[in-house]
Amino acid sequence: MTNSAFKTAAVIVAAGRGTRAGAGLPKQWRPLAGQRVADHAIAAFVTHPRVDHVLAVVHPDDTTHTNNLSIPTVTGGDTRDASVLAGLNALDAQGFSHVLIHDVARAGIDAATIDAILDALQTGANGAAPALPVTDALWRGENGVVTGTQNRDGLFRAQTPQGFAFDAILAAHRAHPGNAADDVELARAAGLDVAIVAGNERNLKITTPDDFARLEQHLQNHRRAPMDIRLGNGYDVHAFEDGDHVILCGVKIPHSKALKGHSDADVGMHAVTDAIYGAMAEGDIGRHFPPSEAEWKDMDSAVFLKHAVDLATSKGFTISNVDCTLICERPKVGPHASAMMVRMGEIMGLMSDRVSIKATTSEKLGFTGREEGIAAIATATLVKP
Repeated sequence: MTNSAFKTAAVIVAAGRGTRAGAGLPKQWRPLAGQRVADHAIAAFVTHPRVDHVLAVVHPDDTTHTNNLSIPTVTGGDTRDASVLAGLNALDAQGFSHVLIHDVARAGIDAATIDAILDALQTGANGAAPALPVTDALWRGENGVVTGTQNRDGLFRAQTPQGFAFDAILAAHRAHPGNAADDVELARAAGLDVAIVAGNERNLKITTPDDFARLEQHLQNHRRAPMDIRLGNGYDVHAFEDGDHVILCGVKIPHSKALKGHSDADVGMHAVTDAIYGAMAEGDIGRHFPPSEAEWKDMDSAVFLKHAVDLATSKGFTISNVDCTLICERPKVGPHASAMMVRMGEIMGLMSDRVSIKATTSEKLGFTGREEGIAAIATATLVKP
């Protein structure tokens, strides 16, 4: 489940020229398994439910290749660290708590590796990066002759994405003189600890012409399974009764009437809860919390919504977004919509910009038009990578 304080961007570094990859286009724009190298790398982050925003850093000469990208771009610099800094500067002040920095040439990056990095960051690490232990014997050499050996204990092959607390890595980049091998070296120079997570052999970096064939074989052998995307809808109605307030989407609103129900009658939260249950084919609130049972009398509807969210998480789903429309003449929802979005996001573990709360009237028609009650409809999107 996404933490409401954990908002992650990904920076795809795609401004290099890749001269070692042989003649032709820069390697990021060459074909690979039916797409371009860059398309594979970008798709891994765009489709990942825990990545909120993706940005590519590109070379100014590559506009003919970047016009059809599905993500925003910024122009890179003369070196890799200058390009990364350009991407970080473009994301500054947008509220991101963490960032993943990825080399576009690693087009075989998988969701599990991204998850491992995010898990490490979410549990408090300032930085985290994937790596593979060195298993081959290591030699020293000169003029084509072996001159010695190197102990491989504690040595790793570094990969990307490399993830960091956003403000910390931005400050580290701004303070560094340049020419770091990667962002981990730069972070360590700033005093940041970087956790090692398990890498993946498929996450190889295209460097030479032979690497295209190697990675294409990996991709063909490990085609990403289609994401399991579920949509659910919910609908609920509660009549008015005597009272002085209503509770809508977790927010208490003064009103000349109250909503009648077995629980707190939060019609908006009920519709969203049913939408989440519906996306999993798990029925509705009544199946899980029967109104015939006294223990649910006057219950805070947040209990129902949290149960639906936890059930989705236990099944491997992430809630991507919810959209709820309240249908009533009064009270006016607009002044309270932002507070509702925040409260619903807190319960579901979502940023408020993934929770849409809005209202409409029924033009004085029907029971809502006669102000006999309030209706709500909702849609929820669940994603399992």
